[in-house]
Amino acid sequence: FSIPPQWSGTHDMHLTGRVSGETLEGTILDHMGVARKFKGSKAPTLLYPAPEEWSAPKDLLAKNTLDGWVPQQTGKENQWFVKEGVLTSPASGVNLMTTDSFKDFKLHIEFKYPEHSNSGVYLRGRYEVQVEDSFGKEPSSVYLGGVYGFLTPNENVAKKPGEWQTYDITLVGRRVTVVANGKTIIHNQIIPGITGGALNSREAEPGPILLQGDHGPVEYRNITIATPLE
Repeated sequence: FSIPPQWSGTHDMHLTGRVSGETLEGTILDHMGVARKFKGSKAPTLLYPAPEEWSAPKDLLAKNTLDGWVPQQTGKENQWFVKEGVLTSPASGVNLMTTDSFKDFKLHIEFKYPEHSNSGVYLRGRYEVQVEDSFGKEPSSVYLGGVYGFLTPNENVAKKPGEWQTYDITLVGRRVTVVANGKTIIHNQIIPGITGGALNSREAEPGPILLQGDHGPVEYRNITIATPLE
């Protein structure tokens, strides 16, 4: 199939592929006329029971250092810093992610942004729970609390910009529950695929917590995670 030029493109994009078993391979001729090979595998179902017990929450953020966190993009200046337990990205720049990877977890995270700003919390580095100035808007997957492009909250509970807000997110396989500012807005819903901008598509593997830092100023604090007890 083909699609017409998008944004600054000058050519139609053409995709040619062939399915073999559970693999799709082929070539994309992109909007600039560059040919790129691709290979895709069938996504895993990741549907299994939730753990019966969870560990005590573990702090992911030190008081005054970025220990345990690294920039996603290499070779670029890291604008993030921590002071008195508050992780700050003062302007658009690189994304930040944990050095540890996680599979199933309960994540608590608090955030604050100025007017019109935008960020996101990527679960396993693949599924974005949106962080955006959305006060007073209709619920949407691309506004606060939504799993970007896939899951729309049952209500918009966004506070006004400049106020601290909270997420309590439980991820088990593909099933996610999002509690925002004390209200359950997504309950045990299936995330069908990765968000654009994901680190990779290896959904069966553990991945980091990734914070988007390329869409405006944002602050985070009190980041903790609990994992299943065996």
